[in-house]
Amino acid sequence: MIQRPLSALTIAGSDSGGGAGIQADLKTFAAHRVHGLSALAALTAQHTRGVSAVHVPDTGFLRAQIDACFEDFEVRAVKLGMLANAGAILAVAEALEHYRPEYVVLDPVMVATSGARLLEASALDAMRTRLLPLASLVTPNLPEAELLLGTAIGDLDGMRGALDGLSALGARAVLLKGGHLPGQGDVVDLFADGGAQVREIAHPRLRLNAHGTGCTLASAVAANLCLGRSLEEACVAAADYVHAALRLGYRPGRSEVLVLDHFGAAPHG
Repeated sequence: MIQRPLSALTIAGSDSGGGAGIQADLKTFAAHRVHGLSALAALTAQHTRGVSAVHVPDTGFLRAQIDACFEDFEVRAVKLGMLANAGAILAVAEALEHYRPEYVVLDPVMVATSGARLLEASALDAMRTRLLPLASLVTPNLPEAELLLGTAIGDLDGMRGALDGLSALGARAVLLKGGHLPGQGDVVDLFADGGAQVREIAHPRLRLNAHGTGCTLASAVAANLCLGRSLEEACVAAADYVHAALRLGYRPGRSEVLVLDHFGAAPHG
């Protein structure tokens, strides 16, 4: 009997422009040779210059998509992206509690690159109390970590303090992205899993206006977990993948916004 390959499921928003969201997640899974599944929690009309419309499917249809994936595939890792309201968050939390996948990677999409809030205020508490404790790993950027914690993060020491704060909220492991810190040096992300050591993951800062990096990072972690890597190894490999995809990125739209080259950055072997 042929053994079924492991699959990764993304539960997130669709980007009609193909640069972020579920489209970026599925490209990332494919680049890692992991079978990708998807459940659409939101649909957006967008391109490299912005978002013109958003449609949020009802929670019954969202749950039906998730059920269909778990009923037919060996889902090892689930990546969570844009969940726009408390109803979607609660529906996803209930599904995860029912199916108990081995890994859940939570990208708490709450703030757009422009600084606009993407998460309804009423949903923030549901994110903290229902999803965060279910996640194997949470991957916030600094504005998202500030919203979760209710405090500003201004430097690397502040990032280290934020790791403790997120752990106190119930996060089992955190990959805190440092790209929003000002400065000319390397971009430093911090990984912590409750142990004594905090892992610094550094890459040269690329002065680029890019789209889809957060989605890609979280889905690359999920893909690497499907491939059998440890959580720390998966985070390091995912950060390397995003950096390579950024360096090879291209501009398919009429703006200067860069889209990641997923297959140019694909790991070999």
